[in-house]
Amino acid sequence: MSDIAIRAMGLSKQYHIGGPQKQYNRLGDRLADAVMAPFRRTGKLLRGQATGAAALDEEIWALQNVSFEIKRGEVVGVIGRNGAGKSTLLKVLSRITEPTDGYADIYGRVGSLLEVGTGFHPELTGRENIYLNGAILGMKKVEIDRKFDEIVAFAEVDKFIDTPVKHYSSGMYVRLAFSVAAHLEPEILLVDEVLAVGDVAFQRKCLGKMDDVAQQGRTILFVSHNMGLMQKLCQRGIFLVDGKNYSDGPFADVANAYLQTLEQAQTEELAARTDRQGRGQVKLVGLEILNGNGEQSSVLTTGSPARFIFYLDGLVANTSCVFTLFNQLGQRLVAFKSDAPGPADAVDPKLGSTFVCELDQLLLVPGRYRLNVLIRGGGEWQDYVEAATTFDVQEGHLDGRVVKSFREISVCMPHRWTLPLKQ
Repeated sequence: MSDIAIRAMGLSKQYHIGGPQKQYNRLGDRLADAVMAPFRRTGKLLRGQATGAAALDEEIWALQNVSFEIKRGEVVGVIGRNGAGKSTLLKVLSRITEPTDGYADIYGRVGSLLEVGTGFHPELTGRENIYLNGAILGMKKVEIDRKFDEIVAFAEVDKFIDTPVKHYSSGMYVRLAFSVAAHLEPEILLVDEVLAVGDVAFQRKCLGKMDDVAQQGRTILFVSHNMGLMQKLCQRGIFLVDGKNYSDGPFADVANAYLQTLEQAQTEELAARTDRQGRGQVKLVGLEILNGNGEQSSVLTTGSPARFIFYLDGLVANTSCVFTLFNQLGQRLVAFKSDAPGPADAVDPKLGSTFVCELDQLLLVPGRYRLNVLIRGGGEWQDYVEAATTFDVQEGHLDGRVVKSFREISVCMPHRWTLPLKQ
């Protein structure tokens, strides 16, 4: 018996944007469409329906010639920036969508947890969906019966097991979906970052279960942006860039390559960067970090003040700024939201379209950090930039106490001790 669980050869997936997918029955139709394409694109520009190359393109390749082999029992993390093709890859492997080119051979029974609600029928109860999913996986009723109580107990939905799942909250949906996927003994488990929907306690429970599944020699393909989590779970990584396989190897090496590309991206002029998402009516065009002396700097000090300044090229209704800090492991530490008001907030008309966030004390231990920025407005994402900048934190004092770097610890807090009598 082969030790290969998944073999992908030249996987490519193309999506048509801006209209329905064209069907060509004759060669003449294909040639006519190719001739008319430049005129359609020019028309879009003149009508204001496109503002750049991305809007003019009528087809986008979510995956391009991706090839790899995954052995039985391997736990593989798929990483990459938003839009890299990670979720599309899992959908192709789980047979939710067909590849445009190439193929994937799956050797074993597959369980998947990709999006909230995937694989569940909303009109059926939780109980009925468990049996439906088991039947899809090819399990006999007696096998599902044996696992049923364990699935319900793990998902913590016993009171609602006979309620149609359309009445479930997203958290309940995820708990039951993960429990079904993990307990019905698939030989291959595909998991997207949908686990982030559940509460922290359940996420820990899921990770423990995934570790148990891995210890049983089953194959796991896991998508997440949490590098710290994936480093603990995965032995191997696959790094996708623009739908292409950029790196494949030991997870620590692949994670380092991913983080390096994030740092390289922020060296480009912010206003000129094209690796951004959103409607684009308002964009982030500049970012400054000021230290405790009010000087622009890429090095801050633990315990000292810091100021983050975000320059936008305009405003729309209800514009807000959100920035999130990540450590070197890619772990999300804290998010700052301008639309979550506090009593010390102020409004300054002189700022124009500039947002300023001030910290009296920087509660980060020495190390390197990166910053993602999201601009929202008009009820939509207007601009999202990953790794908009990076900065270093040097050793400092917090309320008179020296704060030094600690391995895998990024945050410090003001505190005091009461000690017993010294001997």
